[in-house]
Amino acid sequence: MSSLKFPSLLLDISSQLSADQLDKMKFLCRDMIGKRDMEKVSNGLKLFQRLMERGELGADNTEFLSKLLEEIQRQDLLEKLRSFESQSGNSHSQPDQTERAKLDISTEVISENLGRNWRKLGRKLGLNEVKLESISSKHPTDLEETAVELLKEWRRIRGAEAQTKDLIGALRACEFNLTADKVEDRLTACGY
Repeated sequence: MSSLKFPSLLLDISSQLSADQLDKMKFLCRDMIGKRDMEKVSNGLKLFQRLMERGELGADNTEFLSKLLEEIQRQDLLEKLRSFESQSGNSHSQPDQTERAKLDISTEVISENLGRNWRKLGRKLGLNEVKLESISSKHPTDLEETAVELLKEWRRIRGAEAQTKDLIGALRACEFNLTADKVEDRLTACGY
């Protein structure tokens, strides 16, 4: 896969955005890009660059751009993005059905029990500070939703390699043994 395909796609999308559509996209991104940085954004490419700097956009991370294009009702550009995803094999590969069910159960238990220590788990799972800050800004007052968002992001990054045993291992490495025990107990109760 050529390393120029994704930048070329972003250039193409940027060139087809009207000033009004760019303004709408900037408005939707206002919480993750500071006001001072946003004032410097004069075209789609600069907006995409800011999103990439914050870990919200990349060749293997197009979900947020998809949402933006949906919001501004540019189905044509969304189709181009989806075509790129399918050609590059980024069409959100997932673990098998059994593992997805186990991850869903684990996510539910962890979000109910993690609380304020969600950042520690996020770091142990390999998320960077920019991504953790972005997650925090989405749900600043709801710790349970923040934990759900954290685990959703981890699963997105890991794709088909996301495993329940890795989550349990990370919980134990953070010394969140009670939560790890609760996850294992719930999985056993559900027949896993």
